[in-house]
Amino acid sequence: MGNVLAAGSPVPVAGFAVPPGFAVPPVPGPEQQRAASAAPGPEAEGKLPNPGTFEECHRKCKELFPIQMEGVKLVVNKGLSNHFQVNHTVSLSTLAESSYHFGATYVGTKQLSPTEAFPVLVGDMDNCGSLNAQLIHQLTNRVRSKMVLQVNIKAASLGYATVEGIAADSDPTEGEKPLGFLPPILEPDWDQTRLDQQESLGLDLCGSIDSNWVVGATLEKKLVPLPLTLAMGAFLNHRKNKFQCGFGLTIG
Repeated sequence: MGNVLAAGSPVPVAGFAVPPGFAVPPVPGPEQQRAASAAPGPEAEGKLPNPGTFEECHRKCKELFPIQMEGVKLVVNKGLSNHFQVNHTVSLSTLAESSYHFGATYVGTKQLSPTEAFPVLVGDMDNCGSLNAQLIHQLTNRVRSKMVLQVNIKAASLGYATVEGIAADSDPTEGEKPLGFLPPILEPDWDQTRLDQQESLGLDLCGSIDSNWVVGATLEKKLVPLPLTLAMGAFLNHRKNKFQCGFGLTIG
């Protein structure tokens, strides 16, 4: 079923992918993005900002694609404090196994910027006892670490740790330069128009079509002033003559 992300999450952390089922902190809204783009930066000197780590280079593009949905999903988010949030996810499906997930997100008190605080601990456990967890922490001004633990009752467990370093020649006016950084990437001009439409209408519509003639679309609508988000989606595979659809509801 549709993947409806958690709303009302604590401070976001950029540069790290979160496993499926986890609560994901929100990105800055259109007003914050416009304010950031209006600030003078390296573009004024004819230079583009560094895009960051490899994990982030395609994130904005992937967010434009619709999420495949089937069955029914209910997500309930609850913020217990400014630093701790829990969520409950129930998925009902006729094609895959129905499941329940309990997730928790903790954001520490080490505030590095208005949008970053550490350490961050994200965990998720399903009704079968399988566990996914991530710990992200800023060890120093130039060293950030991430530890991942995956315990699957039906398969082998997995754990690993990574360290991200910032180059010593980093220029504050150009932003941080993670080791192994990529060439600058231009953002499409229409991305801001899409954000403006979402903000004014309170909905998000995504659609896609691929070379196999699979057509899909998802629609998310915020039911203001209630803390509810309704999601609907459908995918049609013309070659295999298969159709699937679903809807989801996020509370909180």
